[in-house]
Amino acid sequence: MKVESAVEGGFVTDYVAIAISILSMILLLSRLLVPFLVHKVPRTKNSGFWIPIIHVFASFNLLLSTVSTNFKHLLLSVWVEGPLAFGLLLSCRVTQAFQLYYIFVKRRLPPIRSYIFLPLILLPWIAGAAFIHMKQPLNKRCHMGTYWVIPTVSLHTLYVTALVGFTRAIRHIEFRFDELKDLWWGILFSASSIGVWVTAYILNEIHDDISWLQIASRFLLLIMASILVQALFSLSSSQPLLTQISLRRREPQEFETMGQALGIPDSGLLLQTEAVQVIDPNEPLDKLLLDKKFRQSFMAFADSCLAGESVHFYDEVHELGKLPVDDPVRRIYMARYIIDKYIVAGAAMEVNISHRSRQEILTTADLAHPNLFNNALNEVMQLMKTNLAKDYWSSMYFMKFKEEASMRSNGLELEQMTGLNFSPRLSSVHGADDPFHQEHFSKGSANDSHDSDTQ
Repeated sequence: MKVESAVEGGFVTDYVAIAISILSMILLLSRLLVPFLVHKVPRTKNSGFWIPIIHVFASFNLLLSTVSTNFKHLLLSVWVEGPLAFGLLLSCRVTQAFQLYYIFVKRRLPPIRSYIFLPLILLPWIAGAAFIHMKQPLNKRCHMGTYWVIPTVSLHTLYVTALVGFTRAIRHIEFRFDELKDLWWGILFSASSIGVWVTAYILNEIHDDISWLQIASRFLLLIMASILVQALFSLSSSQPLLTQISLRRREPQEFETMGQALGIPDSGLLLQTEAVQVIDPNEPLDKLLLDKKFRQSFMAFADSCLAGESVHFYDEVHELGKLPVDDPVRRIYMARYIIDKYIVAGAAMEVNISHRSRQEILTTADLAHPNLFNNALNEVMQLMKTNLAKDYWSSMYFMKFKEEASMRSNGLELEQMTGLNFSPRLSSVHGADDPFHQEHFSKGSANDSHDSDTQ
């Protein structure tokens, strides 16, 4: 009677393990949804979004099947616990490792789309589940005999081995985020989970009359599953910039742009100390856009016309151009970010370029090539000249820009410009003995510098 009670469950440890698994699922959902719901990060339509969604679905299946391990149900024991849980989790991770290998080692986009590659590598799990479903070699507790352990463990080990192989192939890459660390953690906990599962399975089959063994193994398996779903989940492989966003709403993003995250000089910053350029509307637009203040003003105007993707694309490609050619890793990060955001069909800010230019980028043999976006940039520049430039010169944005440029040239500093996303920053060097230095700094610094130039 005691053994039967231990098999059926209902002990304190069972409820503790279930509570931990629920907390694990809540944490997993928060890691997935917070960047999109709280920080309003644009949702992409590529694998960077739906692979984490599939991971959460597989994690739920794994925890559900582990909690329901004593329910005598063929569907849970064969299909949910196998292909739709552990198999899907490992397949998602192998898919992400496959992408990293092609992008950073081969320097090109993967030849097989993720929505095709993922089902393909999941086929062995589906075939195995279908075979077991037909043979039905299950006892009254929906457990297979010990002779089924070897083929089952071999299937699990095959996927972990594939994950190890891809990880070893990219271990020499100096990743800027946590991609490599996340892969190794996933491998460690996947191998550990397989070891714990095999040990618990064999012991329970051999010593099914020991009640404490039933309770302890059930508790350990559920805790291990809760840890595994966290270890295998990663946004760094598909959307590395999201890893820089805090889970706490009050804290700002550590980096707002990929350029800042990659350490590109002056990326995203608009400094008051920059020299004032005289803007001549007769100058070519591509030359005028080299001036950061003008580019930000033109971008704000384009955003107000709901046509800002072209200017944002130009700005990102301009940031990419600051990276040295002999730094392929950072160039690939930036190129991949631009492709996901502006080039792929259905991107958040897809630019209007020809099919030829789009395919030229998507099928490139070198993502770090310095001229990767040249043709697309020329087409976008032509669109901006045709659709935006003429209206900009008569807009309030240009009037405000001219007013600010005029005031700066006369030595006056503006603290804030309404209507434009300027982010002026004062110098961090202040007079320690003058408590009012910071107050009159903005009023006198420009005149002081003018006087020193005169002297």
